[in-house]
Amino acid sequence: MEPVNSGVAAEPAETAEAADAAEAPDAPTLGQLMLAVEELWPESLAEEWDEVGLVAGHPSAEISRVMFAVDPTLEVIDEAIEWGAELLITHHPLLLKGVTSVAANTPKGKAVHRLIESGTALLTVHTNGDSAVGGVSDVLADALGLENVSPLTPAANGLPEEGIGRVGDLAEAMTLGDFAARVFGILPSVAGGVRVSGDKDGLVRRIAVCGGAGDSLFNEVRASSADVFVTADLRHHPASEAREAAVNGRPYLIDVSHFASEWLWLPAAADALGNVLSDQNLDVEIRVSTTNSDPWDFILTPGGD
Repeated sequence: MEPVNSGVAAEPAETAEAADAAEAPDAPTLGQLMLAVEELWPESLAEEWDEVGLVAGHPSAEISRVMFAVDPTLEVIDEAIEWGAELLITHHPLLLKGVTSVAANTPKGKAVHRLIESGTALLTVHTNGDSAVGGVSDVLADALGLENVSPLTPAANGLPEEGIGRVGDLAEAMTLGDFAARVFGILPSVAGGVRVSGDKDGLVRRIAVCGGAGDSLFNEVRASSADVFVTADLRHHPASEAREAAVNGRPYLIDVSHFASEWLWLPAAADALGNVLSDQNLDVEIRVSTTNSDPWDFILTPGGD
């Protein structure tokens, strides 16, 4: 009897291995990731004054790990590098205003050098991430349990459901105090907490929200007939004028941390990007930064310790 040809016996296994290899997801390039980001948060939705998109990085670079964060601070950049992320996606731009130098003896210059020297790309999704479906204010509205949600300011270059801010309704009316407690409960812990203007026992149902600084939207909030406006960075004069212009005390105001209001979007954004890449058979490990980049460390209040 002639010996069995071992190559023939191994062929089915080799064929199966080849098939598995063909089906295995690939690591994308930065360019492919940028296309996925554009699909979710089109740059055309960004405000005219904004600077979004790729800040540092080569489109041909292979990406296996992506980190999402609110701010491109040095601490966040170091966290991304330590984890091994080849791409950091932040909500806030690193270079929003023009610069004439990125020398490493300045904080922003140091950040640019740290990114390039470590081979870590930086991509900004700012007001395009605010405006898009599933964006910052959509996530905030969903976390608060709002229904029948629509934009406060419709996007000039987007769908009817896209734009800055959101307004919607609670399933049932509740007191301002209870609603403020709900706002406090959904946000990450920060030193500033939540500030409220209005009658604690007043009933609210129609809610306007804007992740990040929203005190330029008071006209839109009033036009929406909102009972309360939830946003961040409410300055003294716009807030005072809004109180004086209020009808029956409304809209009440709830002022939250800028960082906290936008952090809620990060897990949702990470999941959305992961789903788009998975549909394209592209494999990337995605993580949300654990760095709290809120600039405040503690607060003193009347009667507090």
